[in-house]
Amino acid sequence: MNRSSGNKSNRKRLLFLTGTRADFGKLKPLIRAIEKSDEFECHIFATGMHTLSRYGSTVIEVYKEGFRNVQSYINQVDGESMDMVLANTIQGLSRFVRECRPDLIVVHGDRVEAMAGAIVGSLQNILVAHVEGGELSGTIDGLIRHSVSKLSHIHFVSNQDAAVRLRQLGEDPASIFVIGSPDIDIMLSPDLKPVEQVKKHYDIGFDRYSLLLFHPVTTEAGSIARQASQLATAVIEDGSNYVVIHPNNDAGCETILGAFGAFEGNNRFRVFPSLRFEWFLSLLKHADFIIGNSSSGIHEAPVYAIPAINIGSRQDNRFQHESIIDCPADKGAILEAMGRARKLAGKLKPSLHFGTGNGAEKFREIIASEKTWNVPRQKKFLDLK
Repeated sequence: MNRSSGNKSNRKRLLFLTGTRADFGKLKPLIRAIEKSDEFECHIFATGMHTLSRYGSTVIEVYKEGFRNVQSYINQVDGESMDMVLANTIQGLSRFVRECRPDLIVVHGDRVEAMAGAIVGSLQNILVAHVEGGELSGTIDGLIRHSVSKLSHIHFVSNQDAAVRLRQLGEDPASIFVIGSPDIDIMLSPDLKPVEQVKKHYDIGFDRYSLLLFHPVTTEAGSIARQASQLATAVIEDGSNYVVIHPNNDAGCETILGAFGAFEGNNRFRVFPSLRFEWFLSLLKHADFIIGNSSSGIHEAPVYAIPAINIGSRQDNRFQHESIIDCPADKGAILEAMGRARKLAGKLKPSLHFGTGNGAEKFREIIASEKTWNVPRQKKFLDLK
């Protein structure tokens, strides 16, 4: 049941689109900030990896948060190509939007679900807000992120670097708002679960451990098997404990999962399809290091001054910090990087490059401004001067 206060017809209706555990973790502080206000009505369209059992059916976690208006939609089956997933999402979201009639669609990042939201919104003359546009990401993700930005009317970015890139894309500076990354709000919150409670919940018996997340690089399909094998061999040879999270569902994920089969029966590895975002952050905060090619090593690890071993090209040209060790997908190089990461322990300073922990409040203030809602739906390309 929707909240009723005042004249419901005057309340703006926001539709948040989420396709993964990670983007929901970033959007959740924004949703909570908006739900507290009687000026707005929130809806959530949960799709993508949320609906797949092999990734933990994390749509259950969306429902558990207690949000009032959640619509789930299965946009794919295992093995379906990204272009088909995009088409499926557009079809399902388009129909839902005609029923929900939002005033604003809020999307995040660089997944095909975000692109579907931006396409549906722009073609149906609905304002679209893009969270964390202007970032640099490798493989197909970078193309998707910038495409979503061009289809969006309002931009909530992490920092001035991202704002500058959007201006290079011809976006109006008046539509770009620097709020920081919303997940920093959660990371710096005193309400994170104690790590011992998280380890007990997930039956992680390690005193010390590192995190491993490795995703496919879709433009390097021919070398994914070799890269994953080199990584798996290195972490087994390393002899330490690892908490491993499955790759995302991009093309090539089956190959990586096949390589991770080498961990089966090895009591130094705990492997999970997915972890709750806040609980993942607690594990990250207390890890020896994070290894793989996840954006968590670039984006979140520096906040906690946790060393990150960044393997391969997936995060090329992204934020550089003293905590990040770049290395090729080669067993010898990976083992050498592990040694370097352990030497950095306790010597790093936290980074607030992506925000200071008040992004949700900034988002609420901007959304509450009438000026924001007057952003033209007819976009213009603004040349740099």
